[in-house]
Amino acid sequence: MVEIVWTEPALSDLDAIADFIALENPVTAQELVHRIFRHIEQLKDHPRSGSKPTELEDWNYRQIVEPPCRVFYRHDDSYVFILHVMRSEQRLRASKLKRGVKRES
Repeated sequence: MVEIVWTEPALSDLDAIADFIALENPVTAQELVHRIFRHIEQLKDHPRSGSKPTELEDWNYRQIVEPPCRVFYRHDDSYVFILHVMRSEQRLRASKLKRGVKRES
């Protein structure tokens, strides 16, 4: 079992998406956040279960899709790093994933 590590940029991304949705429907925004966190929890036991993003096939990144969002992550033997959350209709820019991952020892 691996540990899930949410990066600050990924949490900020999710917060911004939820805030936008909450302008119209706060309940839907809250439900989306809960669905994403539940979906991400499966990565503890199955870190390779996400698909390879078509934009990044040659990179060591995977994604979980929880409509209307895509959650990008990478993993090693001990950790899954959640790097970026975006609306699925947006096009991914690799620079979004190059933001540093900081892990406290």
